[in-house]
Amino acid sequence: MLSVAALAVLVAACGSLRASGAADEFADEFADRAREVAGHWRSSAERGPWVEGFVPLRNLTLEPGQGRVPRWAGRSMINSAWKLETRLPADAPAPAELRWADGSTLSVPVLPATAAYAGLSRPKSFADEECPPGKGCRPLRVIAVARGEATMPSSRGDVRVPTWDFTVEGVPGPFRRVAVDPAAMGGPPRPLEGGIQEVSTYELRAPARLRLSYLHGTCDTTYGSRVHETPEAVVVDVDVREDDVEFCNAMGKTGRIDVTLREPLGRRVVLDSGSGVPLLPESDVRLFEYQNYDPRRS
Repeated sequence: MLSVAALAVLVAACGSLRASGAADEFADEFADRAREVAGHWRSSAERGPWVEGFVPLRNLTLEPGQGRVPRWAGRSMINSAWKLETRLPADAPAPAELRWADGSTLSVPVLPATAAYAGLSRPKSFADEECPPGKGCRPLRVIAVARGEATMPSSRGDVRVPTWDFTVEGVPGPFRRVAVDPAAMGGPPRPLEGGIQEVSTYELRAPARLRLSYLHGTCDTTYGSRVHETPEAVVVDVDVREDDVEFCNAMGKTGRIDVTLREPLGRRVVLDSGSGVPLLPESDVRLFEYQNYDPRRS
């Protein structure tokens, strides 16, 4: 979910970017921007891992299911109050094979339990103090460890990943840590400098037709969509302009609009022209919000 500040910036950008001038000038502006975005993506070091590797889009520490973590355990986790009371295997297991819904696979190295625990118990930078006394914090006593699996979102869709599952005394379910070596992962693509993500996601309605979801202000009018195609990518934009009104509540809402491609989308990546970041189909993940966050370091 966008913060109020981010939404205000987005609404302002949607209206002010195309506040004056003729429609063909807007089309020329989009064409220039789309070529820039497509060229940046083509030469980006982030493109290979995004389309062929494993780019996680979630924290590598997976907490027990919702409603299963006692209040004291959540507070203790924030303060990294871990206490190891069992022996952890130090040998690295054999590589694991990740498999996606389209049948593609990837062999990845798996961390030993000792390394996974180091990631799990790493101190949080935002903790005020170590397990503050009298505030419900107590040690998270790790009493067992086992191999497991979990499903997590990635740039290529949901995928099953190997985990190390740590049993904590007094907590019904295990704390799981993704066991894939972070060195084998890719990072989320960063937005272009000064860019704002306008299109948030898309739905493939037909091989060559996309339905775009985009944010706009309540005092904006949508005039259509635009698309720029290359062999590697499809750059999309929605023509949104601010209405000439004296007063506006500056609230944001989601709109949807279709765009038709010259050729089927295939394996090409859909890019938002405003930010330059890839879009995930039918997803609430907005990579613009990842500019200061990298799951590999979570």
